[in-house]
Amino acid sequence: MRLNFIKKPLTAVIVGAGHRALIYASYSKTAPEELQIVGVADPNPDRRQQVAKLYNLPPKACFQSAEELASKPKIADTVINGTMDKDHVSTSIPLLEAGYHILLEKPFATNEEEMWRLVQSARKHNRLVMICHVLRYAPFYAAIRRLVADGEIGEIINVQATEHVSYHHMAVAYVRGKWNRKDICYSSMLMAKSCHDLDLIIWMKSGIAPRFVSSFGNLMQFRREKAPRGAGTRCLVDCPIEADCLYSARKHYIDHPQRWSFYVWDCLEHISNPTIEEKMESLKKDNIHGRCVWKCDNNVVDHQSAMVGFEDGCTATLNMIGGTSRPSRSIHLIGTKGKIQGVLNDSKFVIRHIDTRPGHEYSEEIVDLNITGDMDGAFGGHGGGDMRLVADFCKTLRGETPSISCTSIEDSVYGHLIGFLADKAMEEKRIQEVRLRI
Repeated sequence: MRLNFIKKPLTAVIVGAGHRALIYASYSKTAPEELQIVGVADPNPDRRQQVAKLYNLPPKACFQSAEELASKPKIADTVINGTMDKDHVSTSIPLLEAGYHILLEKPFATNEEEMWRLVQSARKHNRLVMICHVLRYAPFYAAIRRLVADGEIGEIINVQATEHVSYHHMAVAYVRGKWNRKDICYSSMLMAKSCHDLDLIIWMKSGIAPRFVSSFGNLMQFRREKAPRGAGTRCLVDCPIEADCLYSARKHYIDHPQRWSFYVWDCLEHISNPTIEEKMESLKKDNIHGRCVWKCDNNVVDHQSAMVGFEDGCTATLNMIGGTSRPSRSIHLIGTKGKIQGVLNDSKFVIRHIDTRPGHEYSEEIVDLNITGDMDGAFGGHGGGDMRLVADFCKTLRGETPSISCTSIEDSVYGHLIGFLADKAMEEKRIQEVRLRI
């Protein structure tokens, strides 16, 4: 791809003014000389109004849909597409045709057929589509990738990745929330939550093709028959055990008023500052987050394990478990010359090499990046990856040398493909062969 480079600052339109798009767009507040928000497209008039106020946008820069934006003369260099998973391809293709480059939230497609439609459209129109694999930009993973690329642990024999999804994240997104039914949101839990981790596995393997995928998983915990004795249907309406329940809507969303607020209170976004009383009332009535977690309509898994066999003989595993007491991501790379093991949330990893000296078995070096939790000040969440991703998007379109983490849509194909095949393998209970060679 040969891009026509853009001078500072890049201009962007927010398409789908949800939580993730607004986070990426916020880079323009700290680096206005690099990025400026000049428009918004969203079917929700309240969200359009909120974004217009936030970025001082005139009415002519506010659109009801991506299609309406694409039908008008081009008003920006790029689009930040934060629509729902099932809408990523249908909204992006008209925008590529209209001449926009796109920063696109993951997963960029919900099945292999539409994945290729978007890849081919980006190629045809010579547009950059960068997928928001923000964990590539977390200093933790970027530092590990540099060591792998430099041959620090030799040829990788095995990759072990895990994601523990906290009990409150599991409940708000995959049991009560927007991603709780594959037949509605079109993404499985593996793809909606852990396609980052699948991408990291592919990234650590330096683009070596996967060949076989197998997977097991199910919905084990959050099912009607697993409900505690006496549980009601809505926490604050008819549940006599609510006070003792770990998944009480009151405990999750009232006692922790800022936790997942952008999901829980979207039904009240027409109210500028809803009161506790208004929030409580919504949980009692039609707010989906007021439902008993064991009596929702969810059908996605709450845990899944996937295994990948690569062309060079390497194997990799990803274990995704929902409902854990503490959220965490970890990675363990075993190579022919050593190993790297660490936990993102601890912001440190250890490098071990074989040591044959008398009295020794191995040497060990601990790398502590001193970044705690999921935040990194001005660099945002996901271990500090959010804002670094947007900065690299801007840098790439200016023709500057991108970072080691830079990812185009082609770079994201294998990670998405093994996710689609893992779900198919789980459903069909048989190994899937990867027939694609990029």
